[in-house]
Amino acid sequence: MSTVREPMIHPIPILSLRPTQMTVGMREVKEKRKRWREQKKSKQAESLGKHMIPVVCGPDDRYYVIDHHHLARALHDEGVKDILVTVIGDLSMVERDAFWGVMDNKRWVYPYDAKGDRRHFKDLPKSIAELKDDPFRSLAGELRRIGGFAKDTTPFSEFLWADFLRRKLSTKVVEDNFAKAIEKSLALAKSHDAVYLPGWCGPADEG
Repeated sequence: MSTVREPMIHPIPILSLRPTQMTVGMREVKEKRKRWREQKKSKQAESLGKHMIPVVCGPDDRYYVIDHHHLARALHDEGVKDILVTVIGDLSMVERDAFWGVMDNKRWVYPYDAKGDRRHFKDLPKSIAELKDDPFRSLAGELRRIGGFAKDTTPFSEFLWADFLRRKLSTKVVEDNFAKAIEKSLALAKSHDAVYLPGWCGPADEG
């Protein structure tokens, strides 16, 4: 099995890519769309060459996205049809019945819905366009951006933070007053309740 990052030299239709998670933070997607629109056409082309989507080649020669779902969704929503990918794993020889078990074992799939509940692999969206909004994933993304926790190599680390925040805050607060939700999240992120989470930075006031 190849684990070498291997860029595809020909574009892949974005809608042919198969997600390995059920949700994204739409607030984060909108921010990426805004930044994309602000670039000149020449910069957009350059950006597509630099930001390749990491994928695993699965049975039936389908490509499964294992990171940058937000970027792929943002580009799709902005009308981009094709994108370059980087193949970081080849599981095309694995039988379909065993495929998702292998993906799960490698932590290349996160089959949890917008409520944080684990779902069957068959419930995963079939395309980037079908990804649902999880407001708490947006909250976790913004929390990391402002320094609430550090970027970490743990797979799906922002979702672990999203689930932590989901247990502490109401959906209404996140949807109706995002600034207040961020303020509360920052305090929670520095608490010892969050010590087990990837990228935890510790209490800000510890001497």
